[in-house]
Amino acid sequence: MDFEIIGEITQIETISRGSGIRNLARLQRQYGQGRWRKLKGVAYVRLVDGSVRLAEVHWYQADNIGKREFKIKLPFLN
Repeated sequence: MDFEIIGEITQIETISRGSGIRNLARLQRQYGQGRWRKLKGVAYVRLVDGSVRLAEVHWYQADNIGKREFKIKLPFLN
């Protein structure tokens, strides 16, 4: 991951769940069976160069497994 999430993720929304996730088979193989969801939210992130930006963050999450594979979407919100 080439960024660090600072603080809390807000405005969390579900993008897709279960069989609607294109990478579901890979997620289950790599991390285990679970009720997988793809989520998005807004958070401040610290980039490699040290700058802090407000960004839309996407990740996968399953019960009893937790949050995995964070990505930031460009352009930044600020």
